[in-house]
Amino acid sequence: MAGEDGVKTFGWAARDTSGILSPFEFTRRATGAKDVRFKVLFCGICHTDLGAARGDLGLPIYPLVPGHEIVGFVTEIGKQVTRFKVGDKVGVGCFVGSCRSCEQCSNDLEPYCPKNIMTYLSIGEDGAPTHGGYSNEMVVDEHFAIRWPENLPLDGGAPLLCAGSSVYSPMMYYGLNKPGSHLGVVGLGGLGHVAVKFAKAWGLTVTVISTSARKEEEAINHLGADKFLVSTDPQQMQEATGTLDGIIDTVSAFHPVMPLFGLLKTHGKLVVVGAPNKPLEVDILPLIIGRKMMGSSAAAGIKETQEMIDFAAKHNITADVEVIPANYVNKAMERLEKGDVRYRFVIDIGNTLVAAPST
Repeated sequence: MAGEDGVKTFGWAARDTSGILSPFEFTRRATGAKDVRFKVLFCGICHTDLGAARGDLGLPIYPLVPGHEIVGFVTEIGKQVTRFKVGDKVGVGCFVGSCRSCEQCSNDLEPYCPKNIMTYLSIGEDGAPTHGGYSNEMVVDEHFAIRWPENLPLDGGAPLLCAGSSVYSPMMYYGLNKPGSHLGVVGLGGLGHVAVKFAKAWGLTVTVISTSARKEEEAINHLGADKFLVSTDPQQMQEATGTLDGIIDTVSAFHPVMPLFGLLKTHGKLVVVGAPNKPLEVDILPLIIGRKMMGSSAAAGIKETQEMIDFAAKHNITADVEVIPANYVNKAMERLEKGDVRYRFVIDIGNTLVAAPST
């Protein structure tokens, strides 16, 4: 029940750097004038959740409730809310606040705002730590809520709020969406498989680049990629020299990137969106000789995230997901670390999350 001190909420939280999650009861703020409160139905598990739970992303704020691929339906709105009504389906992605007045915010680039408030691992405007979607409900300023298309499945669509946003935005910004061009996608995980789907919807020729030859059938026959390249095969890499207009690199572990530059045409772009656990090694000379670029990107702003979700609905793009109950989350984290998921775990919050017994 709502009150001046907030609303009792429950979820699963990490309490130390072991990263192990367990039932946790906490308080979310009462619904403000511009707030949307919604019941969480599904929440994707991002690799960032694993790193955050273990304290790998800087100073953690424990207890920590992860989750930033969140979908559900509105249960309450504030008096000044104009974009949503009770019963609407909504989504929340990687951030829940920004200053709304700086140059970045004015250009719909909220992730780059110096005062950006992340969905978790931040301090909210109320002074309390933010908590993510491994919980029964959320409350968010309506500006940071995404209107959910009726024809887009909630479970398969939830990962688009991070995985989709994190590839769609750089592909748009760096011009890796031009029909007829040839795109390389490095890594066939949560981000990579969605990048393939967006690229094919734009009419691109797509080559999936992976260290694992066993992923070739999946890439071509299931996801619709045109070609497959084993990055550890010198002959394949040599034959593909200078064939790609651009590459989007989604790998979140340390890996050699210089061989990827050799695949690019002159003026080609390598865009890194994964977050490797060690600095990547780059030799600038091959970039100079080929007038090649290395870029990067955070997730999309709110306006672009809405465009991405609407595009996905129009083209029937969803993530390939394994839906799990809430009490499987620690096992899912173990499997995620080993790459044992095709391609995104999604927690069935609405049907399986239960409050911890009172003590």
